[in-house]
Amino acid sequence: MIKKIIQTDESKTTIIIRLMVGAVFLSEGIQKFLFPAIRGAGRFEKIGLPNPEFLGSFVGAFEIISGILILLGLVTRLAPIPTLVIMLVAIATTK
Repeated sequence: MIKKIIQTDESKTTIIIRLMVGAVFLSEGIQKFLFPAIRGAGRFEKIGLPNPEFLGSFVGAFEIISGILILLGLVTRLAPIPTLVIMLVAIATTK
């Protein structure tokens, strides 16, 4: 069971999708640290989320870690879970 969780598919389409998704989350996570007023804490404060400084760093770190794991093809069955939660919260708070 652990081998199935750790192992990833090596087909070309899977690799392309992994590269695109991983690159998006990696770049978004880095932007939360480079531009905190626009992408990180400032954005979370504007939306009205509590403790925006912590959330900006927390979300940015998870996006970077998950993005790297997805790009490298490591733990690809578990790494998207935090990114899915981040996307659902972003949709719920902005729409």
